[in-house]
Amino acid sequence: MYKAVIGLEVHCELKTQSKNFSSGENSYSRYPNTNLSPVDLAFPGILPVLNKEGVKKALKMSLAFHCDVPDVLTFDRKNYFYPDLPKGYQITQIRKPVGTNGYVMIHVDGEEKKILIHDTHLEEDTASLDHFGNYSLIDYNRCGVPLLETVTEPCIHSSKEAVAFLETLRNMFLYMDTSDARGDMGQIRCDVNVSLMKEDDTELGTRVEMKNINSFNNVKAAIECEIKRQTEILKNGGTIVQETRRFDDVDMCTYPMRKKEDAIDYKYFPEPNIPPIKIDKDWLARIEEEIPVLPYERCQNYMKEYGLSRYDATNLVKEKEIAEYFEQTIKEGSDPKMASNWITSVILGYLNKEEISIRELFLTPKMLTELISMVEKGSISSKQGKEVLFKSLEQEKDPKSIVQEEGLSQIGNDEEIKAIVMEVFGENPKAKEQYLAGRTNIVDFMVGQVMKKTRGRANPSITMKMIKEEMER
Repeated sequence: MYKAVIGLEVHCELKTQSKNFSSGENSYSRYPNTNLSPVDLAFPGILPVLNKEGVKKALKMSLAFHCDVPDVLTFDRKNYFYPDLPKGYQITQIRKPVGTNGYVMIHVDGEEKKILIHDTHLEEDTASLDHFGNYSLIDYNRCGVPLLETVTEPCIHSSKEAVAFLETLRNMFLYMDTSDARGDMGQIRCDVNVSLMKEDDTELGTRVEMKNINSFNNVKAAIECEIKRQTEILKNGGTIVQETRRFDDVDMCTYPMRKKEDAIDYKYFPEPNIPPIKIDKDWLARIEEEIPVLPYERCQNYMKEYGLSRYDATNLVKEKEIAEYFEQTIKEGSDPKMASNWITSVILGYLNKEEISIRELFLTPKMLTELISMVEKGSISSKQGKEVLFKSLEQEKDPKSIVQEEGLSQIGNDEEIKAIVMEVFGENPKAKEQYLAGRTNIVDFMVGQVMKKTRGRANPSITMKMIKEEMER
């Protein structure tokens, strides 16, 4: 048996107003070559100016990854020639990156796993190439955008673990508002390294790299395809070739691009135009204070403090705004489990159906708490509660107002319900005979008749109890 060994290099564009080393606008545009500056295009005499906000967001992510942060940041030149790199080099970090020796916790198949991070470093993105048959066009809009590259250790052993890590990473970027991390805009991309080794081997197998995969589903498919391909080669006595392959998302297979006999020598040297930057400890402490409670920790807290299932807790923490809505609902006085049930089973379904975010939802945490309270007290039934909730969303009215206007308050008075029950028995004189003859479902029919007369306002449990008592009398 062979064991897969996987390492990921995740590139994520940071959300800043300008680019990493120029005043060029950092925004996604459908129109090519519109967000440019002379620095991006490497005009003669250009000089880079480091984006402080980019550094701040990179440091914030590094701290969230539990990385060691250096006392001094330095930048380096990575030299290579490719059409998407106008300067002929990329400003990046290799000597003193923003973070090293970190980790991120994930949950896969009922188990917790620590994914080790070798380093995370701040650099500039390249231009993008659009390929058309026998020619390609270059769009420099992306060139120079602040890019955080996070490199894992080869400690991932399945496509499930890889995707869980990527989803966790993306949620962390979103929670801290450091990136929009949209794969469809190329804001988060991944290089995947896969090798196989026997279970009892101590040395890693020959590594194959797949570059620039911008969909988590494609990452999963590429890993599984490559594991299968390499397994077949090794079983047949073949040798894995060290190479770079591309993943084709049409036939979901990988194809060779170029062999990689040795590691490429990029001839790194210090970037001469950006001096070493001493990181102020007070500034770093203020950055750390801005980090919110992140998805993994929130999920653990919800299970431990509120007794929620992992499934419900995971759904609640997927988006920061939903987690905050849930927490505010509890602060308003709702029982955590009740709040979780209403949000995960009703509200999230409504958001998905209407394709809106929870920020656009009319129902506030206070309104939801009041609605839950009415159901818990028996003022309205659970079924009525859901109907009121949807009416509240559609009509943009407070649930309490809807209950009052439509006279939906549940009848909980025993004498009032008893009178209606006896009225229904009077209209169905053979009901007792049918019940005694074994037709027990007549009870449900009688409950339904009471509900019909009260327009669903009679307390169902009290009604059921009274009808059964009358049947057996």
